[in-house]
Amino acid sequence: MLLVVSPAKKLDFESPLATDKFSQASLLEQSQLLMNDCIKLSPSDIASLMKLSDKLAGLNAARFGEWSLPFTQYNARQAILSFNGDVYTGLDAQSFSDEDFDFSQQHFRILSGLYGLLKPLDLMQAYRLEMGCKLANSRGDNLYQFWGDIITNELNKTLSELGADVLINLASTEYFKSVKKQSLKATIITPVFKDFKNGQYKIISFFAKKARGLMARYIIQNKLTAFEQIKSFDLAGYQYNEAMSKDNDWVFTRKES
Repeated sequence: MLLVVSPAKKLDFESPLATDKFSQASLLEQSQLLMNDCIKLSPSDIASLMKLSDKLAGLNAARFGEWSLPFTQYNARQAILSFNGDVYTGLDAQSFSDEDFDFSQQHFRILSGLYGLLKPLDLMQAYRLEMGCKLANSRGDNLYQFWGDIITNELNKTLSELGADVLINLASTEYFKSVKKQSLKATIITPVFKDFKNGQYKIISFFAKKARGLMARYIIQNKLTAFEQIKSFDLAGYQYNEAMSKDNDWVFTRKES
């Protein structure tokens, strides 16, 4: 099976690296095309487009200006060690063993507005370009139109290489919209994480994001390859809830956060 997650807005390009292994992203030619549009944006354009403060807009304008190929271990960093949001707190890749990195390189992918699809050890340079961003580009008015079938085709290629027919969707709705479900040659399983609050189970964004990372960590560290095995996920107090699950939306619940 293959699992996909979203990237994060928050980045870490300073902490010590947990591995010196790295790879190159397969869609960098596409990224360069997007960057050709991004570098035309002024800080005020970026602030308006991405709803950012002037400070963050200036930072991202500078990142766009500094972005350049080729990527090396001296001007870029592995993707799985670059993102630093709630999902990646749960994932905690900094504590991975060599075997964990090797397994993740095969079975784990990160969706990205700029890079399309990243393997964990793919080098990347700092950026902010969310998949839902309405950036006018050579293929349309937004990033979904830019990427078209490209991400789906890349996922199908990876699934074929793995001999897998199941994709575990641990990405947000915004990012998974970049995948053409009808064209994907796999059954999609979407874990849903709910916490008990005010007398009912509900999705609490912060906890759900962290739980997606924990689920990815559980699969990677236990080297799971059969999708039914994820029903045994029990980190942070979550348990599979068969009664609340429906079809391929598998619900995991916990009473105390």
